[in-house]
Amino acid sequence: MGQTIAQKIFAAHLRDEPFEGTFVLDLDRVLCHEITTPVAIADLQWRQKDRVFDPCKIKAVIDHVTPAKDSKTAVQGKILRDWAGRHGIVDFFDVGQNGVCHVLFPEKGFIRPGFTVIMGDSHTCTHGAFGAFAAGVGTTDLEVGILKGVCAFRKPVSILVNIAGQLQDQVVSKDVILYVIKQLGVNGATDRVIEFRGPVVDAMSMDARMTLTNMAIEAGGTSGICWPDEVTVDYLWPFISDDYPSKEAALADFSKWHSDADAEYDRVLNIDVTDLQPQVTYDYKPDCVMNVRDLSDTPVDQVYIGTCTNGRLEDLQQAAEVLKGRTLAPGVRGILSPASPKIFREAMELGILGVFMDAGFCITNPTCGACLGMSNGVLAPGEACAATSNRNFQGRMGQGGMVYLMSPATAAASGIKGVVTDPRDL
Repeated sequence: MGQTIAQKIFAAHLRDEPFEGTFVLDLDRVLCHEITTPVAIADLQWRQKDRVFDPCKIKAVIDHVTPAKDSKTAVQGKILRDWAGRHGIVDFFDVGQNGVCHVLFPEKGFIRPGFTVIMGDSHTCTHGAFGAFAAGVGTTDLEVGILKGVCAFRKPVSILVNIAGQLQDQVVSKDVILYVIKQLGVNGATDRVIEFRGPVVDAMSMDARMTLTNMAIEAGGTSGICWPDEVTVDYLWPFISDDYPSKEAALADFSKWHSDADAEYDRVLNIDVTDLQPQVTYDYKPDCVMNVRDLSDTPVDQVYIGTCTNGRLEDLQQAAEVLKGRTLAPGVRGILSPASPKIFREAMELGILGVFMDAGFCITNPTCGACLGMSNGVLAPGEACAATSNRNFQGRMGQGGMVYLMSPATAAASGIKGVVTDPRDL
């Protein structure tokens, strides 16, 4: 019987199977940020085990609240900063070099096909876009990963999502993943790996694929994953060119991480997106999804474009195309947070930041702050935000606030009109 890509990665990294169905895997990357890692660091110190398994395989960043907004967040940053210095973790990104973790680490070339990756952050599944198994974990698993370079998982069971058809104008990967989550439900992929395939995925850029895998967790998935292909090779080539004589050789090597034709899946979901319209969430769950036009004329007070879901250059370009020559509606606040310094600089050089500023947006440094209601765009009670983020939980961006999840183009259009708006209607 054939294997899925997840099963192949597990087999290649298996350290031990202490109990039937429990797999202890060697880790290629342990990623850390200043919100969840300090707790693990403190506990390791308390246990007199303040060590790291490999300082080259651990990557760390201060990204959730940056620069620090108060004494508490300053202490969290200092704990991570001191720990990175103490253990010689070279790839530590402090204020000025930092970006949103799930955007920064891939663009640095740290993620490769076939890798095992953990982080104390639920959206670690983003990195599966490269054909890696990447999962968010709790504090205990993070501690063990830091100390021993291993993590335990259940036997991998996969759901195959085949995406076919032709996307309409102004319909993008964010709309696709919102629709997929609507079909699966918030618990539909619990303890499952969501494998995204099909001609629509094949045609997507790495930016777009990372949007798909980023939100696998919103359907309960342990990880989202795409097959590595020519798009993956092109993205990684600056980092792997010394490892392969040609892109063709790299592609041939990466193909070993493709699922076998006779691999078995727990469920197969076939979706034709030819008639898919721009999507938006309502209520307080990510599977509460409808066509944007069905929520039209719903007022918004703020537009937020950024995050690990849609803060990449492609996302900014999509929003800028809608914003060019237009301005935000009276009373609407616009906040843009490019997700890394590289993206910020590229957007500046391309004139994209100027488009946002002319439209009335405030541009902030790369940060996760507004996404989880910690800084740089928290909502007041009763306010609503058109957001390119990944969660619309009650109080997510501020107590009493409402979050409508949507694509960058839809968020831009909604800011211009002051109400939830299909970008095709402008």
